[in-house]
Amino acid sequence: MRRLIATATAAATILAVPLIAGCGSSDSASSGADTVAASTTGGDAGAAKSWSSAPKMTIDENASYSADLSTSEGDIQIALDPKQAPTTVNNFVFLAKQGFYDGLTFHRVIPDFVIQGGDPEGTGEGGPGYQFQDELPEAGQYKIGSVAMANAGPNTNGSQFFIVTGQQGASLPPNYSLFGQVTKGQDVADKISTMAAPGTEAPDPPVTIEKVTIMEKGAK
Repeated sequence: MRRLIATATAAATILAVPLIAGCGSSDSASSGADTVAASTTGGDAGAAKSWSSAPKMTIDENASYSADLSTSEGDIQIALDPKQAPTTVNNFVFLAKQGFYDGLTFHRVIPDFVIQGGDPEGTGEGGPGYQFQDELPEAGQYKIGSVAMANAGPNTNGSQFFIVTGQQGASLPPNYSLFGQVTKGQDVADKISTMAAPGTEAPDPPVTIEKVTIMEKGAK
């Protein structure tokens, strides 16, 4: 299963070019289920963790959350929005605190559109082992710096996310759960979006998410 997103340009729409791709579990979406102990994929010590169900709700929707993405190209700071997307923010915070994103890459980058990361396989086919339901915005809410979930259709969110880097991305239909906004480091995201090897959408050299640090203010 691949997570798909189409550009706002007529040409790309006609061609149905897949621009955001990924895969989570093939199981039905989980809503607030207990999260069982993590397993690992493969036998390596650094193998990605995997769970059979989405994390329980643990964030305080009235608190303030932000994320600092330390990447090989610089830092990107994101204000998370638990009021807009509490389940999505809870999922992102959970995965970040588990170290799930550390060492993963932005595997797909498109200038003036988006950069996509959060796939443990680095191919657009990976995920955390579960899926969860959408929390979709109103039409017209995406803008440059928006952070939203990649998906493979309704209620198929997992770990992959994208950052909007141009007006084509800002013009997307409201089919992707919007859960944050870049507050610092948009220039880093913009640079990453231009780093694809010729004829590909994969950065060369690879761009690594070295660590995601979550900051909380006002949480109970």
